[in-house]
Amino acid sequence: MKTSIRSVTLPALIAFALATGPALAQHSGPQLPTSTPPSTKDHAQKHADAVERRIADLHAQLKITDQQAKQWDAFSQTMRDNARKADQAFRERARKLPTMSAPDAMKSYADLTETHADNMKKLASAFSDLYDVLSPEQKQVADQMYRHSGDHMGEPGKPAKDSKGHAPASASSSAKP
Repeated sequence: MKTSIRSVTLPALIAFALATGPALAQHSGPQLPTSTPPSTKDHAQKHADAVERRIADLHAQLKITDQQAKQWDAFSQTMRDNARKADQAFRERARKLPTMSAPDAMKSYADLTETHADNMKKLASAFSDLYDVLSPEQKQVADQMYRHSGDHMGEPGKPAKDSKGHAPASASSSAKP
């Protein structure tokens, strides 16, 4: 049981960090210290861009209407806030890791997983509010996206899969070409 939880949790946390890691500079000003090497800034900008692409993909796939804008805006802002918090936590850990003892490194990893869990609770709450105002068709699309095996956030354009890894027949109509 521990092995299966670890095999799911660690990749999910890593995927979360890679997908939502950086602060979004274009929304709240520069988040990186001026002493950050240019390559780190480039990497952070790539992550910020990935978060924005994810938000745009979700918006397009769910076909968010003007009437749903309030709930959508709250959900997408939560994604951005979570990315900023995760980026800060990962950068802080990376900065301190070279001088940490093994127990400190383990605790810092536990702190990262706690940050991830807190972020996911906030995101789930914001998504629940959005889901409540979606049409039945939009809910079907969302259900398929978020049932994607192995990915806690689903992937736009990739339908849910059954236990054998096959997409349900109806899911292909909502997938991107």
